[in-house]
Amino acid sequence: MQILPGASYPLGAHWDGSGVNFALFSEHATRVELCLFYSTDDDCEYVRLELPEREHHVWSGYVAGLKPGQLYGYRVYGPFDSRQGLLFNSHKLLLDPYARVVAREPKWDESLFPYERMGEQTQSSGMLPSTTDSAPFAALGMVVDSDWDWEGDVCPQVPWTDTVLYETHVKGLTQLHPEIDPALRGTYLGLASEPIIEHLKSLQVTSIELLPIHQHFVEEHLHMRDLKNYWGYNTLGYFAPDLRYGTDPGDPLKTLDEFRTMVKILHRHGLEVILDVVYNHTCEGTPLGPMLSFKGIDNSSYYRLSQRVPRSYVDFTGCGNTLDTRHPRVLQLIMDSLRYWVEEMHVDGFRFDLATALARVDHDYDPSSPFLNAVQQDPVLSRVKLISESWDIGAGGYQVGGFPAIWYEWNGKYRDSIRRYWRGDGYSRGDVSTRVAGSSDLFQHNGRRPQASINFVTCHDGFSLVDLTSYNSKYNEHNREDNRDGNNDNMSWNCGHEGETDDPEVLELRLRQRKNFLFTLAVSLGVPMLRAGDELSQTQKGNNNAYCQDNELSWLSWDLDEEQREFLQYTRTLLSIRSAHSIFRRTEFFTGKSDPRNGRKDVTWYADDGRELEGDAWGAADSTIGICFSPASAATDAEMVPPPLLILLNPTHELKYFTLPQVSGVLAWNLLIDTYSQGYSGTGPLRELKDSLEIPSRTAFLFQALLDE
Repeated sequence: MQILPGASYPLGAHWDGSGVNFALFSEHATRVELCLFYSTDDDCEYVRLELPEREHHVWSGYVAGLKPGQLYGYRVYGPFDSRQGLLFNSHKLLLDPYARVVAREPKWDESLFPYERMGEQTQSSGMLPSTTDSAPFAALGMVVDSDWDWEGDVCPQVPWTDTVLYETHVKGLTQLHPEIDPALRGTYLGLASEPIIEHLKSLQVTSIELLPIHQHFVEEHLHMRDLKNYWGYNTLGYFAPDLRYGTDPGDPLKTLDEFRTMVKILHRHGLEVILDVVYNHTCEGTPLGPMLSFKGIDNSSYYRLSQRVPRSYVDFTGCGNTLDTRHPRVLQLIMDSLRYWVEEMHVDGFRFDLATALARVDHDYDPSSPFLNAVQQDPVLSRVKLISESWDIGAGGYQVGGFPAIWYEWNGKYRDSIRRYWRGDGYSRGDVSTRVAGSSDLFQHNGRRPQASINFVTCHDGFSLVDLTSYNSKYNEHNREDNRDGNNDNMSWNCGHEGETDDPEVLELRLRQRKNFLFTLAVSLGVPMLRAGDELSQTQKGNNNAYCQDNELSWLSWDLDEEQREFLQYTRTLLSIRSAHSIFRRTEFFTGKSDPRNGRKDVTWYADDGRELEGDAWGAADSTIGICFSPASAATDAEMVPPPLLILLNPTHELKYFTLPQVSGVLAWNLLIDTYSQGYSGTGPLRELKDSLEIPSRTAFLFQALLDE
């Protein structure tokens, strides 16, 4: 078989109709061999072809006659000097970082390691290169045909003002659903099935945020304990959809098509697909970890090495390594991957895991870092939804509110404030008011709008909503790490009893607290994000780090009792109310100024005596608060002006009396929804302005004004 000089661009394996061009970046390699396989069952390649061309540190070659479906990997030659961070080892078969499909997942074996392991005493300073061939156990890439009939697919392009995010796991959402074809449960196609689409639409969800679907690899410590990395935050291939969500994992091209089919179906129903992406680290772990791809291709280029001790990694992620986004080729890999998922896979945006790690220059976060600048100027990526998890574990890593204007951010401060407020910590009115009003203290400084705040109370990482109200402590024993993993400070409250109970008073209080959390989420300015399963009253039995629980502890149960069905309906009603009132989707921060045409301020904050909060009253120990949102009037007085909305919050353990405020043009208040009774959506009686309303302990009310015609 003959290999000809190839082209250095594009990187990866690309079929042109007559053959395949292979291109691989490695700055410090001395030689690169292309290895071709007949089958995923092969223990070794049937041919090795040395890539004959090297240009700009890109090794390339062209093989005529090869077609889509061809299996391949690389062997990369160069110095093995662990003290300098150079770990080349040609005995290790390596996955192309640009592989569109991972046709065979790696299997744990000693041969995957680049050095001879000497038990627990192994030290990176004394590593000796392993001479055991890893080919029987290594991952294999596959050449694909990028052409696919999208049948005129159009991305929904849901405005941020109308966006409701739903964070979910492909398998967890669908695995136990009784109305989904058993052959489709746990798959991409199952997620696009009619029962799931109906459920999402009933919740007013517009955008599905999927936990990682890039091909991943399970950590060794989980493999040794017979556990799996269920969440998938351990990426192996940044271009490849995870095989475990295909209906036939043994047919990777079919899995690729099924992912695209899922996107196409969801788009037809107006639903966006947002991917949770993990570009901050890879599955290769520490320098002592396996050699699967990047580490063997060019360790010192792909990873951040310690300047003082180059054999060690700088780890801002807590996962053993950090990709070096300062290197132009690493940055190119990330940008090429993102554009691929937008242009060829039609996804609508991304949520970036530990995004601060991507934006560090040297050691500090920099809002003008190469990564952030590259995204901002990119004509493709700058037009999709970009969501950052604006923290990592490094010094100065918490950067919520510190990302550039193009970014929308998971608002961890919102989560913490709302949890503490409803726990009854005596948390100040000022803090919760700022969060409900869109967190202007975080996002207004650089011209962003309230929608820059992605509001959430729970997410995949931490307690479910049920567990947030049922446990003071975590219970992660099922993870087999002696309960050492997971966050110890969850800002949770068990409502008087730890864990499961039959006590009706405790159960009623827990239900009300769950309603309070979702109520606050629904009435807050910003973009609400639901954690999948919270609307179904899912519990994980106090496990706040269920990343390795690929079982019924994590999968959502659709077998609901009467109370769970009522809570699901409550969630639907809340989000319907939010959808019906544009004030919750306001695009500008409140000013507190009065509209001269009706005399009403756009927002007013009240104490329980009905008086406007001013001065020292904001710092009072009483955390009960009233909030009046008044929509702006239209351009002419003749046009319909939406009526004001009044929110009353009582997070205390006491019954409170709230004097309804006197608001210009308002005759009475009509109850839309509350978290105490079973009456929803306008079923409550009118409340006269002179009324002193009882607000039970830990309860929230939402009223709509009846205006003087």
